[in-house]
Amino acid sequence: MGFLSVLSCAHQWIGSRLQPGDFAIDATVGTGADTLFLAKQVGQRGQVIGFDIQNEALMLAQARIRKHADSSKLGSISMMELSHARMAEAVPDAWIGNVGAIMFNLGYLPAEGADASIITETTSTIVALEAAMMLLRPRGMITVVLYPGHEGGAQEADAVSTWAAALPVEQAQVVMYRQLQRKTSPYLIGIEKK
Repeated sequence: MGFLSVLSCAHQWIGSRLQPGDFAIDATVGTGADTLFLAKQVGQRGQVIGFDIQNEALMLAQARIRKHADSSKLGSISMMELSHARMAEAVPDAWIGNVGAIMFNLGYLPAEGADASIITETTSTIVALEAAMMLLRPRGMITVVLYPGHEGGAQEADAVSTWAAALPVEQAQVVMYRQLQRKTSPYLIGIEKK
């Protein structure tokens, strides 16, 4: 058995943290894989909010969720066509300081025919990460999958890594999961709020 993919590793980390009834956020909905995963983890009593700036992404995610065999076991899912940078203003007040997990999967929409020039931007991503830290409960977790291999991806990955490394150890623990031999391979940062 080989190492987990960065996406599988992010799911494993989050899966060990979320409880039924929790609040969770998919900061970058994309095709909805993380949204569906979070909804399964929080169960019927939980709630998930997903953010994406592309309506196409939200439509793909809704189609994926509709195909799920047993939607009665999923948490309630709300999706917003809104930048992840605006998540703090968009979630209900009761979520502030009470979110169990927030997942980021940066880059571009990996769907056939999607415009790969529409990518997550460094500035809005850092704003979103700051908001995510405020929204998390103690022992809540953020996962960030970074893609340095596409145009603009390396700059965003470097900025996120620098931001995460600068978090005070009294505030959070930060780890990285990465293949070291390939500079452009995707990698994962996990942040646990103390």
